[in-house]
Amino acid sequence: MDTAELAKQYISGQWRSGSGTKLLVDSNPFNGDKLAEFAVATKEDIDEAYRSAAAAQERWEAVSAYARRAVFEEAAAIVQRRSEEIAELIVAEVGGTALKAGFEIGLVIDALKEAASLPLRMEGRIYPSPIEDTENFVYRRPVGVVGVISPFNFPFFLTMKGVAPALATGNGVVVKPHEETPITGGTLLASIFEEAGLPAGLLNVTVTEIPVIGDYFLEHPVPRILAFTGSSAVGRHVGEVAARNFKKAILELGGNSAFIVCGDADLDYAVDSAIFSRFTHQGQICMAANRILVHSSIAAEFKERFVSKVSALRTGDPTAPETVIGPLINTRQTAALEAKVESALAAGARALLRGQNEGNVFAPVVLDNVKAEDDIAQDELFGPVVLVMEFDSDDEAVRMANESEFGLSGSVHTKDITRGVRIARRIKTGMVHVNDTTIADEPIIPFGGEKQSGIGRLNGHSSIDELTTLQWISVNHGRRIYPYQ
Repeated sequence: MDTAELAKQYISGQWRSGSGTKLLVDSNPFNGDKLAEFAVATKEDIDEAYRSAAAAQERWEAVSAYARRAVFEEAAAIVQRRSEEIAELIVAEVGGTALKAGFEIGLVIDALKEAASLPLRMEGRIYPSPIEDTENFVYRRPVGVVGVISPFNFPFFLTMKGVAPALATGNGVVVKPHEETPITGGTLLASIFEEAGLPAGLLNVTVTEIPVIGDYFLEHPVPRILAFTGSSAVGRHVGEVAARNFKKAILELGGNSAFIVCGDADLDYAVDSAIFSRFTHQGQICMAANRILVHSSIAAEFKERFVSKVSALRTGDPTAPETVIGPLINTRQTAALEAKVESALAAGARALLRGQNEGNVFAPVVLDNVKAEDDIAQDELFGPVVLVMEFDSDDEAVRMANESEFGLSGSVHTKDITRGVRIARRIKTGMVHVNDTTIADEPIIPFGGEKQSGIGRLNGHSSIDELTTLQWISVNHGRRIYPYQ
């Protein structure tokens, strides 16, 4: 697809340039090639987008559930038909490998199929009343308009994860994609839903930068919910602004997942699972395993096998079929991660593996001799750097896993399933996977974190709960006698 076709704002059902004078250049993170150029949206553009979504939402709410369902079924079919060109966009704009692109597209198709079921699951209830001749009806209603702010790592999926259920439950949506991924996290979705027959004006995409608009996207009076995916630091600000303006915030934030390998684990399988958990999409996943906690009885053997396999992972051009680790999203992220590694080494960490970086392609780093209180063990490592730490008992493993301000995902590997579940239940995190990867997202399972990893849950019925509100309407079929009569 010609990226120039998608290098526009999508507001009120129209493709047009933003009214800002600043240009946002969308570049390939691997080779720096310019993919597209956007005239950024201003506050006036965002105001129009929100008001367009609000006007269209009133009409959309009145559309039958079956007609709304058809839009999402068609959107899923479109993604399937256009999967090859979408994969090319993900590789070019995000720096994802072909494997990552296929994985992300599959998640989007599943999300759209699940969203197609939501209009038919918007149930209300009838409750009895202590008042004679009275019935209580509780209706489930859309909130109105949802503002979606999406990240750069899995932009196609993580934007769709907020957009599809919001639309399916009867809301209008305005998206502000990350400035590094304005196409795969923004205008691509507009193109898909436009082709699928979504009413014009209901979905709007505003490509801009914070220095241009400040907090206007958050503070605008129209949206009742702000759905943000990104760092915990920015998420805290989004939550504060939302609360100050009496809006609801759904926050899917950072992680520092612990991958626990018990002494009785299948070692080869645990190594393979740990590699997938850390190095998928260069480690730029909130659920990625930052800390591998290994029982001391098998630690030496695990490290040897792990380092051997990690050192064989192909790095470089994401368009090459054999590449496993492509580029980080930009030079800023690359420099920040390099500084964290250098600081950890200076503090006493030991590099079991460390290669030479080339541009934004960050060679895998495996560190041990790291203490739980070290900065690198407390931070989210958004790149191909992993820590291997040892424990001597289940209690110690749980304590180490919980020594984090984050609580998104986790993993426990053991041949004793009961033991694995017992350990998992003691970890203060939104998700734990026994004998599997830390990276998982299924369309009907509640997804979200604890502590600084976020607030709220999406997927399945949780999306209905988060993206709708309840309205109580009572009906008196007789005539009440009031105390003043």
